[in-house]
Amino acid sequence: MTTREAVYAILRRAGGKYVSGERISAALGVSRAAVNAAVQTLRAEGCRIRSATRRGYLLEEAPDLLTAGELAVWLPAERLETVCCLETVDSTNRRLRELAADGAPEGQVLLADGQERGRGRFGRDFFSPRGQGVYLSMLLRPEGAPADAVSLTAWAAAAVCGAVSRVCGVRPGIKWVNDLILDGRKVCGILTEMLLESESGCIQNVIVGVGLNVAETEQDFPEALRATATSLREAAGRRFSRAQLAAEIIAALDGLRRDWPGEKARYLREYRAAGVTVGRRVCVEHGGERFCAEAVAVNDDFSLAVRRDDGRLENLSGGEVRVRGLCGQK
Repeated sequence: MTTREAVYAILRRAGGKYVSGERISAALGVSRAAVNAAVQTLRAEGCRIRSATRRGYLLEEAPDLLTAGELAVWLPAERLETVCCLETVDSTNRRLRELAADGAPEGQVLLADGQERGRGRFGRDFFSPRGQGVYLSMLLRPEGAPADAVSLTAWAAAAVCGAVSRVCGVRPGIKWVNDLILDGRKVCGILTEMLLESESGCIQNVIVGVGLNVAETEQDFPEALRATATSLREAAGRRFSRAQLAAEIIAALDGLRRDWPGEKARYLREYRAAGVTVGRRVCVEHGGERFCAEAVAVNDDFSLAVRRDDGRLENLSGGEVRVRGLCGQK
């Protein structure tokens, strides 16, 4: 963490109280001049910092940042050692895949203020403007077989749903298998990608990517997305700290790492409670086939049971499921 980021974290944690330059200097092991230089830099970046003789510095207002300094308010220093914050990246999932190939540790997080080519499921683009959302990917190395992929994706959806609820006080629904929904529109997408060991066929790496719309207004979305996408700001009518959300999501995914696979019953219960797919008419694209059906249940393995129009029951572990009445689907 840079001196600027560390000074910011100290002022942010002070909660609107003055912190003396001497105290900051001692805490960081830097000179008073270095502290003052960091404060000047923060002011140039948009922070309103008041200074007073014999009192020190007070942070009055700050832009909504996604930096190590801001995350340090919400995460312990040891966790930040494996969190990389970038201003922009093509895709957090793609970049983290490169880091994994170079030996990045399990739990490594890549967090970006914006993505130039954000990715969703089935090769779709994910709208990722700078300064508006939370775009992060975490590296996991769970024990298991490829068949566990649906379960792991669903666990991630439940974990992120809980994180959003704790910070914002609004609980999204989960559209099978991994989209978070508010007011019938998509607020978050989760893309899980895995790499298999060629000899054993077991999972080697899993990258969980999260794209969360936080601060966008309706006009910020491209016209083609306005009927299907929303943000936490639009749904709740107020702003939220992106750094706090990012930290809570990281903590929730860390919990997933600890809980896998023993806490399956709890994640299944939470996933079913948040689900918005069961009981609805759905359109399915799977295995080159398209058909309409009724979503009947989420099975114990997190697959989706559907009843076709001819009465046949089928369990889906993949494919595209569109839900009538959600995200603009008719």
